Amino acid sequence: MGTPEFAVPSLTKLVAADFSPVAVVTGPDRPRGRGRRIAQTPVKQQAKRLGVSDILQPESVGDPAFVQRMLELRPDVIVVVAFRILPVAVFGSARIGAFNLHASLLPRWRGAAPIHRAIMAGDSQTGVTTFFLRKKVDTGSIILRWPLSIGPNETYGELHDRLSELGSEVVLETVRRLAAGPVETIDQDDTLATAAPKIFRSDCRIPWHKSAAAVHNHCRGLSPHPGAWTRHNETTLKIQLTRPVHAAGAPGEILVADGKLTVACGRGAVEIQSLQQEGRRQLSVADFLRGYELRKGEQLHAAETL
Repeated sequence: MGTPEFAVPSLTKLVAADFSPVAVVTGPDRPRGRGRRIAQTPVKQQAKRLGVSDILQPESVGDPAFVQRMLELRPDVIVVVAFRILPVAVFGSARIGAFNLHASLLPRWRGAAPIHRAIMAGDSQTGVTTFFLRKKVDTGSIILRWPLSIGPNETYGELHDRLSELGSEVVLETVRRLAAGPVETIDQDDTLATAAPKIFRSDCRIPWHKSAAAVHNHCRGLSPHPGAWTRHNETTLKIQLTRPVHAAGAPGEILVADGKLTVACGRGAVEIQSLQQEGRRQLSVADFLRGYELRKGEQLHAAETL
């Protein structure tokens, strides 16, 4: 069960290892992209390429018809990778058990946006976890937990892709262990849990009043999607890549805007390396400044002023 690109390597690796699923469950075909054309999910596209004949696309995982179909399939194992929250009636249909792949070292970063939140918090390590599903989200007993370091300049997009590949390996290993017999698990320590809630537009606003390191982590944790943003006059700018530098000024003040672009933070400053006007393509700073005027001394709005 999965929908986005993140789940594709796991499906691919399972089929290659002769654990081809009796069915794949994914999201419905929906309008996607700028043209809003009806498109299949990445998981459905890959399932068709791999020759999976039974592809289920329920509008609601609580639909009685879908629940009945799962009971009819009688799966040995349900593998969940980047899918919806399942009711007990669905994940309880698995004979051996249902497990989820989560892109963090649980119980740290429980929730919808563990990759974004780990980078935004400045973590130097994350990883992937497989755990048995329970009614309460992301709280089940841990089967496997594999760590992965986070580079100091690594973006969400880069880490997402690496975790997707690592996750496919841990999914395969988890299935192998479940197929071999009962597995040992570790209960999560709820006192160590941190929350990784869904990212909203307001979360993406750049907090210029914070340190340069915090602003740098904020921007790379949201790059390339959904993108950290700030305002210049009435224009929204999305900042994609930055690096901390030694400079000082009022938070949000443009210190350099001549081929390079440096903006002051609460402590230190960041040099912006690529950015874009909202709705337009990403550009290097040099290319951006040739078509958009920013001047030294101007202010990019700090978060608390908006």
